[in-house]
Amino acid sequence: MALELVTIRCLKDNYAYLLHGKAGTALIDAPEAMPILTDLEARGWGLDTILLTHHHADHTGAVAEIVAATGAKVIGNAADAARLPRLDQPVRPGDRFDLLGEPVEVINVPGHTIGHVAFYLPRSRYAFTADSLMAIGCGRLFEGDPATMWTSLSRLMKLPPETLICSGHDYCASNGAFALSVDAANVALKERLEGIANADLPCAPAPLEVELATNPFLRAAALRETLGMTGASDAEVFARLRQMKDEF
Repeated sequence: MALELVTIRCLKDNYAYLLHGKAGTALIDAPEAMPILTDLEARGWGLDTILLTHHHADHTGAVAEIVAATGAKVIGNAADAARLPRLDQPVRPGDRFDLLGEPVEVINVPGHTIGHVAFYLPRSRYAFTADSLMAIGCGRLFEGDPATMWTSLSRLMKLPPETLICSGHDYCASNGAFALSVDAANVALKERLEGIANADLPCAPAPLEVELATNPFLRAAALRETLGMTGASDAEVFARLRQMKDEF
């Protein structure tokens, strides 16, 4: 059976995630202490481990308070240790480690930040992608370039289509509006946005197959002619889409 997944809204539009199983509980990213600690207390769960995807404060700012309250150990990218809270278990892209009795794969996904990683649990089919692959979007390129981000997204696109993409923010209103502006004929996109607006469907997490069908940043090949970029590479189309979103 898959580990139990709990999505917690933090700050204005962040998502944090709890994973729970017989072996304990883990947290992916720590934007804000109160909603996370409140949820843990309500469920009667302790906290064993915190996994960090990247160094930005809206993903790490509550680590110290949560560690003080729970004694949880912290896992993050060794290459970015200088910008992360103190790591009890540094890991590197390509590593596999055990979490709550399940294997976790560390995937290199730079672009939003150079040290950004994603955590993939192949048994439960969860991928914690934070600000790399996001719901109907992708993160801004604060430290990487379009080619780097396209390579990162291409890695994530190869995961099994049923993988649940657990992204870091609810930017669905702005992401959805941009997606419609470049992919107006996409029926799957329109249905997804209608479901979100009617609260029938969550913004995130969402299966990778849904992102592949509705996320413009994963649809470079499908949007090439629409953007008048016949003959351009997928990476070049992605770069144009990212520029358009930044200016949207």
